[in-house]
Amino acid sequence: MTRRIIDIVVNLWTPDLTANYTPRLNAFWSAIKILGETSSGIGLEEQIRRMDAAGIEKGLMIATTGGPVGSDIFFEKPVKRIAEVIAAHPRRFKGIVGLNPSSIMPWMRKLEEAVKEHGFIGAHLYPHWFGEAPDHRMYYPFYAKCAELGIPIQIQVGHSAQAFLPTVARPMSLDRVAIDFPDLKIIGIHIGYPWTEEMISVAWKHKNVWIGSDAHAPRYWDPSFIRFINSRGQDKVLFGTDWPVIDFERSIVEIDALDLKESARKKLLWENAVRVYNLESWV
Repeated sequence: MTRRIIDIVVNLWTPDLTANYTPRLNAFWSAIKILGETSSGIGLEEQIRRMDAAGIEKGLMIATTGGPVGSDIFFEKPVKRIAEVIAAHPRRFKGIVGLNPSSIMPWMRKLEEAVKEHGFIGAHLYPHWFGEAPDHRMYYPFYAKCAELGIPIQIQVGHSAQAFLPTVARPMSLDRVAIDFPDLKIIGIHIGYPWTEEMISVAWKHKNVWIGSDAHAPRYWDPSFIRFINSRGQDKVLFGTDWPVIDFERSIVEIDALDLKESARKKLLWENAVRVYNLESWV
């Protein structure tokens, strides 16, 4: 069966970047069995080889950031580093810029520069790392700028898997954001687990809200989420892995084992990402 796949949440895991993660994350890396690969890093060519083995044609690569600037948990994957990868592989990757509201004006400039100078096509936010829910006022300047630039924003919702970070981003916190910014495309990534039904309800309610299926292995997806993908939510869910959190090949093998209609599968793996991110000219 010939098919096309876009992964909307892909991380660069080279040793120059993984070395900058706080050691406080080691317990999490160990729990999901990637501590060794995080310590040593994974080369870009190996990452591409794994994508090819899984049949994943394209990926949206994130210049992630988390933690207050200057704190012992701050990290940043610089926009220019991600832009270098994209420049070397322009048919494989597009860029997503991470947002850090602990330093609003500098990161507002980074956001605009990433889009206008480097061609990034979206933004990404980790609310747990900043201690406030997505509907907090600290994020609103970024939402307004994303809407102005016409780019979608990925927002991690659900629980924080890191033991040292409080959970602040239940899916319902996107409700007010969607109302206040009706022109902003919002993708609640990480499925909103364990509040899957809550995430489904927000995506159903708002035409400008979608769900990212990343960071949780498909074999463990809630049956209600699979039904949503197969029926009334077939236009509302985008495929992602948050690689290497979920292995590329594993994700596709496990999706193939689900009872998905072929039309729903195509939308999940390819068509919805193309439409939401306006990728027609790229694909």
